[in-house]
Amino acid sequence: MDVNKELEIFEEKIQKGEKIEPKDWMPEEYRKNLIRMISQHAHSEIVGMLPEGNWITRAPSLRRKLILIAKVQDEGGHGLYLYNTAETLGARREDMIEALHTGKAKYASIFNYPSLTWADMGAIGWLVDGAAMTNQVSLMRTSYGPYSRSMVRICKEEAFHNRQGYEIIATLCNGTEEQKQMAQDALDRWWEPALMMFGPEDKDSTHSAQSLKWKIKVEGNEELRQRFIAMTVPQIEARGLRLPDPNLKYNPETKKYDYSRINWEEFFNVIKGNGFLNRERLRDRNKAHNEGLWVREAAEAYSKKHSSNNK
Repeated sequence: MDVNKELEIFEEKIQKGEKIEPKDWMPEEYRKNLIRMISQHAHSEIVGMLPEGNWITRAPSLRRKLILIAKVQDEGGHGLYLYNTAETLGARREDMIEALHTGKAKYASIFNYPSLTWADMGAIGWLVDGAAMTNQVSLMRTSYGPYSRSMVRICKEEAFHNRQGYEIIATLCNGTEEQKQMAQDALDRWWEPALMMFGPEDKDSTHSAQSLKWKIKVEGNEELRQRFIAMTVPQIEARGLRLPDPNLKYNPETKKYDYSRINWEEFFNVIKGNGFLNRERLRDRNKAHNEGLWVREAAEAYSKKHSSNNK
């Protein structure tokens, strides 16, 4: 069968809402776009463990410590699912991890911002995981079957992360004036980076048009950003916090929220490796990877021994 006919069948299948599976024919551009997107998603989950792991020893109670440990563990699991998913497309995990550790691969820019207070643990769960969950719920409808299915468990766990973060913020808002101000400060600092997580408008995005055509993404960046804002604004108001943007308001004519221009210059600067903590994040990831070498070697040796004993 010629390539044009294969492409026609492929696109017809997508338009019908059917899933593309690993052994199905697919355009090379579809495969490459998915590997780029899924590996960046996996890297983001792994790097996202760092700002929270930094607070495990400083959590204000044993309960909070246990919840935070469980959350960081979940994020590591999400990275594992996603690396596995990228491998179904022919990507090698070693290559993906090397690209991350050498700074060649991108990950979510938001994880290059510092977590300064305990309130930031609330803001990350509430805003960062809330934005991620908005994206990931949409990705449950992506055209690539393994990616779609991996989102089911990830979204369930992210929902708990989001609730955990909002609970921290709510508790601080019900505390002293100083604690409520900590919550406000965290909201003010994390709001714009959370909006950046959806990326520029699709007309300004390099990959969006093709991703939308082949339903790798099923909704545009601004559509998802508006959904996140609509979900979050009532929560801000319910806690008695000030809106983090003086221009943030609902527009009854457009039925969307207006907001201040996002600083996309800062976003792209962080993506290029010039954020507050880009170098520290890569240093810490490399350190953890190198120090964990003996564990990987021991696990591989055990696996080989177990396999040979069963022959």
